[in-house]
Amino acid sequence: MFERPPFVDDPDPGRRWVAVWRGPRRAARDFGVVLEAAGLPFACLEADGLCELWAPVSQAALVRREIEQALAEGAHGEAGATDEPVRGGAATGAMLYVAVLLAVAFAVGRSLLGIDWLDAGAVDASPGRRGEWWRAVTSLTLHLGPEHLLGNLLFGAAVGVLVGRQLGGGIGWLGILVAGALANLVEVAIAPASYSAVGASTAVFAALGILSGRAWRARAGTPRRWLQRTAPLAAGVGLLALLGSGKHHVDVLGHALGFLVGVAFGAPSALAGLARRAGPRAQIGAGALALALVAIAWVLAIDRAGGL
Repeated sequence: MFERPPFVDDPDPGRRWVAVWRGPRRAARDFGVVLEAAGLPFACLEADGLCELWAPVSQAALVRREIEQALAEGAHGEAGATDEPVRGGAATGAMLYVAVLLAVAFAVGRSLLGIDWLDAGAVDASPGRRGEWWRAVTSLTLHLGPEHLLGNLLFGAAVGVLVGRQLGGGIGWLGILVAGALANLVEVAIAPASYSAVGASTAVFAALGILSGRAWRARAGTPRRWLQRTAPLAAGVGLLALLGSGKHHVDVLGHALGFLVGVAFGAPSALAGLARRAGPRAQIGAGALALALVAIAWVLAIDRAGGL
């Protein structure tokens, strides 16, 4: 049994303490680190292998919110495992991503079906091609050479796995594909008629935006300082500036739009608990839909190019 600490009966109501949480010792230790970093007062009492955290009445609400935030972020080991578990299918999605990019690269190199795959699938803002929506998808699978392809294979698979571990392999990769395609559509709408581009990097930066948006939303509404809450977005923008810009043949606007659309998807997905609501069938269905969108887009592109 837990004993009532002496400070709980302090005659001054402003100095009284209340219990705010009870659970395993390991989780209490991790919560203590979080509370110390936030500069909040607390006390830990132990009994029967469990720990009970206490806080002043005046600070109890803030302490509870810090603990809830730590639960949401999984920053405490076992206690958070049931709140935000690692989702399955992330590695499978990454392998399919790699397989699709390699298959399209092979088709480009061999000029399969007797067509110019780059011309058939690239995003193109010229008046006659603005309405070919499928190019927003097909362009994400095309690359201008081995170096371009390798960079997007490695970075895209790594970032995509992180998204898949949070949202699940199916929903995560579908979200990356749709966000990248939407960014391409926006860019075509505002770009000059001479604009043309290919590459998975727009979707890769959309994945980075999803991660940043989810991390930012998880910290929103907590008693953290403004800088702490916005740190995930700042980190994402920093990576965008470091990896998404350059002097030669780099689609900076596309990368920025991909990141912004990714944030716009990632933040609401965290708020809605999208991954928690989706079961295995939903994840498989989302993954199948992502592959179907790529296949349909290429069928339309090949047909328009005269390859079917």
